[in-house]
Amino acid sequence: MGKPMQVARHWRHFREKYVLIGGKCENGHLMFPKRDVCPVCGSRNVEEYQFSGKGKVLTWTIVRNPPSGMEYYKPYPLALVQLEEGPVVLAQLTDVDPEEIDFGMEVEMVTRKVREFDEDGIILYGYKFRPVLR
Repeated sequence: MGKPMQVARHWRHFREKYVLIGGKCENGHLMFPKRDVCPVCGSRNVEEYQFSGKGKVLTWTIVRNPPSGMEYYKPYPLALVQLEEGPVVLAQLTDVDPEEIDFGMEVEMVTRKVREFDEDGIILYGYKFRPVLR
């Protein structure tokens, strides 16, 4: 008899942890996150769409008074990133000095730790964006 799958191992099998998964309706409108109904045309025929994970910074701010559980990162940059394919994503920027952030800066999606739950030892991972490595 095999061992039951561990929670941490189970979560590693979700593709959404490593790539941006959104939606594309039958009329070609892209959305992130995926929705059941296209917000542009109202189509209910929406299929899964994998974004490239590359984009540009539209605007940003520095969060100095973070919500509970995010104190470890303070201060941290939070940005609106326009993906190459069009949709705009709100995400934390990582691996960058806040002084180096600029409008139009090219960024790419990476998977990073979002927070850790001390009482359970569970680590929550999610997408963030960093400057494109050249």
